[in-house]
Amino acid sequence: MINGKHIAVVLPAYNAEKTLEATVRELPDLVDIRILVDDHSTDRTLEVAHSLGLQTFVHNRNYGYGRNQQTCYREALAAGADVVIMVHPDYQYTPLLVTAMASMIAYGVYDVVLGSRIIGGTALRGGMPLYKYISNRLLTAFENLFLGVKLSEYHTGYRAFSREVLTRLPLRENSDDFVFDNQMLAQCVYFGFRIGEVSCPTKYFEEASSINFGRSVRYGLEVLQTTLQFALQQAGIIHSPIFSEKGKTIEAGEADSQEYYEGRVPTAPQRH
Repeated sequence: MINGKHIAVVLPAYNAEKTLEATVRELPDLVDIRILVDDHSTDRTLEVAHSLGLQTFVHNRNYGYGRNQQTCYREALAAGADVVIMVHPDYQYTPLLVTAMASMIAYGVYDVVLGSRIIGGTALRGGMPLYKYISNRLLTAFENLFLGVKLSEYHTGYRAFSREVLTRLPLRENSDDFVFDNQMLAQCVYFGFRIGEVSCPTKYFEEASSINFGRSVRYGLEVLQTTLQFALQQAGIIHSPIFSEKGKTIEAGEADSQEYYEGRVPTAPQRH
């Protein structure tokens, strides 16, 4: 807890058994709620999560990274979180920054805080492939131009949000795939939330999750599409559901379908 605010860390997981324990061991003690959502892994991710005492939820099939986040945020809100930090369980980002990121929100400095790999110039030293670094810089410049803000990057997976952000954004209108991250930041800008950044060292290694070149190209094109949607929405030319005040939001509690269950007893799926 920080400043009377309950802090939750959510871990969207898929085949993370090799790196999950190292990630969780570095989470600070001030974290009140620790939730892992398993997107139908084929390894021992769920077993490791149980051994670490995490509250776990399991998708009944592989829905994708975006849907995984929706479940993460829904269950964190249901558990009473005031600040929610997404930490990838692949140990690519250091969990030691959770305290700093959560504090910036708990004390009302920002509504959203990003762990940036670009600030400090550590991305390439940490092993980021050159083509990903170049595309990151080009896409970020394009987005800053059209979104009217100045962030160092939009593509980090290390993010902290206030409860208000998660309950107000129409997150259920977003993609189930990787572009969910980008759509969410565009929504934060559109709805006027304050976004801060902290420098975050990163490391690329064999066990760390990373999308391949083909998926990266698709992601880049979808980022361009999202940015143009934002610009056209601002100009009043289109009315996109992802930027609608009446769009579908994530409510604390139940999902709309039987797509996941609480994972304490994986042999006997139960709705909670």
